Amino acid sequence: MSALELSNYNHSFGFKNKIKRVLWNVTSLFLFRPFASRFFKKWRILVLKCFGAKLAWSAHVYASTKIWAPWNLEMGANTCLGPKVDCYNQGKISIGSNTVISQKSYLCASSHDFNKKEFPLVLKPITIGTGVWVAAETFIGPGVAIEKNAVIAARSVVVKNVAKNTIVGGNPAQFIKNRNLE
Repeated sequence: MSALELSNYNHSFGFKNKIKRVLWNVTSLFLFRPFASRFFKKWRILVLKCFGAKLAWSAHVYASTKIWAPWNLEMGANTCLGPKVDCYNQGKISIGSNTVISQKSYLCASSHDFNKKEFPLVLKPITIGTGVWVAAETFIGPGVAIEKNAVIAARSVVVKNVAKNTIVGGNPAQFIKNRNLE
């Protein structure tokens, strides 16, 4: 088995990125998180869009959701980031339509190259397909692709790709059974 090549994913954040992060954190504190009512759903989408997120207007992002970088987030129609989801998207995170990321899940699109003594940051995008359900308190690791109609059981740790129409669970997540859609 060959070693994973991480050199294509190296990244260091420049001054412009740091300024954007400061502006987002201040904006999030005053114009995103305080508006928890479902009546402000569109308002939160607008705020995220102003910071470069590519979201359908029918997407739902709870006010308690933490988003590291809105400009690295894409969400399709009728998709939900549930309460207290932590979207640590230093790298890109793309989520298809009709997908639910349940409460307290953690999406992590970056890590460190442990093969180097400096532990440089590596960004690896997460792709979550259409019709997926990520159940509560699940961890989705860097570089993972979850194909359409998959289900991830609660409290799973997903560090490898998940095939379409499958149900996985556990730590690390493993195949449980195929999902038969009627």
